[in-house]
Amino acid sequence: MPIAMRLVTWNINSLRLRLSHIETLATTLSPDVICLQETKVADPLFPAEALRALGFEHLHYKGMKSYNGVAILSRHPITPLENLPNWHGKEDCRHIGVVLQTPTGPIDLHDFYVPAGGDIPDPIENPKFEHKLAFVEEVTTWFTTRKPTRSILVGDFNIAPLEHDVWSHKQLLKIVSHTPPEIERLTAWRDAGFVDAMRHFVPDTEKLYTWWSYRNKDWQKSNRGRRLDHVWVTPDLTTNLKAMSVLTEARNWASPSDHVPVVVDFTF
Repeated sequence: MPIAMRLVTWNINSLRLRLSHIETLATTLSPDVICLQETKVADPLFPAEALRALGFEHLHYKGMKSYNGVAILSRHPITPLENLPNWHGKEDCRHIGVVLQTPTGPIDLHDFYVPAGGDIPDPIENPKFEHKLAFVEEVTTWFTTRKPTRSILVGDFNIAPLEHDVWSHKQLLKIVSHTPPEIERLTAWRDAGFVDAMRHFVPDTEKLYTWWSYRNKDWQKSNRGRRLDHVWVTPDLTTNLKAMSVLTEARNWASPSDHVPVVVDFTF
């Protein structure tokens, strides 16, 4: 009999600050796996015991003080993937991977936090933008040479690639996260062997957002969102996809992240 598995990905923007929100997710959504980005906590201070108390007995994380950081919380056994690159020669805690055990066999699960890229969309004037473009290029080459199978890739990619992934395609074409160089590179990464699981359920012609800026005084009224968070699967897992939702109400939680969780249901 098929077994359901619920996966959540979320840029939490400080795990220790929003640890209570993980408890809310655990009690209301009952996820099997939670992938986090921007945890902003060094490994010695990671709240492992508090997360295990919520039922996530299997943890893999890589973090640093104040910046970046990724974590995978799982109710099912996981084994860390070894020998993953330090992208762009930096040890800045932007990627981890695990082998997740399922009833139909193991699955590689990757959790990414792609550099934001600063404000100026010029790799010569802005080293942060150059870093972002190079990061995505390196990741693309790595997956292209490995031809992934039975893999799930999630995270905050800091790029909204489609016209309806942003509130105004025309106005954001020169804004970092929706510029043609970023879109071109993210598309090449996806085409290295993945399917956009969110757009598997929501047509490209429909608006779909996961992030709303803190600068918007009334984010719901203005609704100037972007889809910066993504879930991709290899084609051999598309038949395992069963449902997808964006937990928009999390943007109204106390002391919210500017991102909201993405929920994808599988059966294995």
